[in-house]
Amino acid sequence: MTPPAFAKLAPDSGPPPATGSAQGRAPGLRNLLLPGLLLALAAGGISWAAGQGVLAERFWAGATALVLALLVVHILSSLRRGEFGLDLIAALAMGAALVFGENLAGAIVALMFTGGEALEAFAQRRAAREMSALLARVPRTASRYENGRLAEVALDALRPGDRLLVRRGEVVPVDGTLDSTLAALDQAALTGEPLPVRRTRGEAVMSGATNAGDAFDLVASRAAADSTYAGIVRLVAAAQQSKAPMVRLADRYALGFLALTLVIAGAAWALSGDPVRLLAVLVIATPCPLILAVPVAIISGISRCAARGVLVKDGGALERLATLRTVLIDKTGTLTGGRPSLVAIKARAGLAPDEVLRLAASLDQASAHVVAGALVEAAGGRGLALASPSAITEEPGAGLTGRVEGHEVAVGGWGFVAARLAANAMDGDIVAERAHWAERPGTVVVAVAVDGTLAGALLLADAVREEAQAVLGALREMGVTRLILATGDETGRAEAIAAGLGFDAVLSNMTPQDKAAAVVREHPNGPVMMIGDGVNDAPALAAADIGVAMGGGGSAAASEAASIVILVDKLDRLIDAMAIARRSRAIAVQSVVAGIGLSTLGMVAAAFGLLAPVQGALLQELIDVAVILNALRALRAQRGSTPV
Repeated sequence: MTPPAFAKLAPDSGPPPATGSAQGRAPGLRNLLLPGLLLALAAGGISWAAGQGVLAERFWAGATALVLALLVVHILSSLRRGEFGLDLIAALAMGAALVFGENLAGAIVALMFTGGEALEAFAQRRAAREMSALLARVPRTASRYENGRLAEVALDALRPGDRLLVRRGEVVPVDGTLDSTLAALDQAALTGEPLPVRRTRGEAVMSGATNAGDAFDLVASRAAADSTYAGIVRLVAAAQQSKAPMVRLADRYALGFLALTLVIAGAAWALSGDPVRLLAVLVIATPCPLILAVPVAIISGISRCAARGVLVKDGGALERLATLRTVLIDKTGTLTGGRPSLVAIKARAGLAPDEVLRLAASLDQASAHVVAGALVEAAGGRGLALASPSAITEEPGAGLTGRVEGHEVAVGGWGFVAARLAANAMDGDIVAERAHWAERPGTVVVAVAVDGTLAGALLLADAVREEAQAVLGALREMGVTRLILATGDETGRAEAIAAGLGFDAVLSNMTPQDKAAAVVREHPNGPVMMIGDGVNDAPALAAADIGVAMGGGGSAAASEAASIVILVDKLDRLIDAMAIARRSRAIAVQSVVAGIGLSTLGMVAAAFGLLAPVQGALLQELIDVAVILNALRALRAQRGSTPV
């Protein structure tokens, strides 16, 4: 059930349906239509073979009339919305077949058209993703103090001034002010910052952050619906609903092809005086190469992307991926790995750097802090044997102390460790190195003391991904003309990260609203892609022509708002997906051109009386098979290409 305070914030049904597609029709009826047509054709064939020609004609006419009625309703609805597609040619062909008694030809056209709709509906179902994951992260209740006791209340019951308890691991339900001595908050989903932040009494706490430390008290400053996290949900909903509907590639050719068809069909009837020639032209003109080949090529491309660990939610996203001009990319978790990693160790003279790391990591096994986890992971990567700590005391967000192999060890921030050193136990070299490290943006320095003496310092940073430089270069080669770094980090840190990577612009101190606005500003320059991984990126992902989420370690909100999700934590998979998209789109266009060319030749033949309506329908089926086989090439890897 959707949390009451947030229920009204979610979009009712996600992005608008595809123009001219089967979307919006009754799903149950659509699912039954194709099997029903096949049964009607089979029943008509059996009746014809049994000498029951009249019954056979009724089967075929009934099937054609049913499809035609549904199609006419859909066409009228589309025209009221100002949309125009190739469905009109199919309707004309079926209607003419019924008028002139060519019921088998009409049924074949109906089957071709319905089969194409079924394929497109399948592609659209792959895109069905709601914002359920974003809303599921929102707490449904909060613990409020009432008359000295705690009561679980619904979010929409919270009011400014309420005093709440936020337990370890819980998501902060509303914006408020800390009413405890200290709180450790994981704000990565909101700000993209990989390291937990400390808040002290009286400081502001944002809704949507996760309590990474001990339980704390919070005084609500806003109602749930007015808080930061709710605002992000509203931004995503508004951006998704403001998108223009995806226009099918086939419909771009609709007006010209319809005009050509009507000219040939009208001329054939006028010059011959035989209305059946008009019908034969319309039957062959039925745009099944467009209706069928395009979805097949696009679905094949989607399947290839999935094999590379990239989920493309709909065919429109795959098509747009092939025509990019501008890319905005988030920093933390996208351009960088999104988690701290060990960069350097400075050890006291006579003490091996790996020994400093081993002692620190042994103690940090007792902590759930993200920095502690990074040190334990680094020690494991170096093959260091960790000891079991004892007598552990942790100050959340500051550091911890304990015994490791008989030594008193302290690990944490510089101030925390310095307060536990014996007199004159500092080391000048370590102090100088620490001061040098502190000047580097985006880093964390961890101090280590052993038996009251400063033993060393550890430098951690959220490093740029190894593949980032190659990915940005490949984007340039694929036609991207603008590369922009958009991050919530302060200017110095953002520019330090972007140095040498070839960005055209660096946007720093960006809020979720700022990122979405930046995407909108870039739209006049061509199709825009936004790449991100956090809740703070979700509005920009939804506003972009193509939103790409790092789903491996990113937030559910980003994955839901994006049209493409990289399922593995590798940014270079985006280049694989772009190569697949470009090839799939090229094959789709090739299939369209070849199909339309063959259909045009068939129309000319029918206009001269060389093809009867049923023969024309069967010829059109052969053309369909040819273009579909060509479209299926998108499912195979390109010869000589590694990523695709």
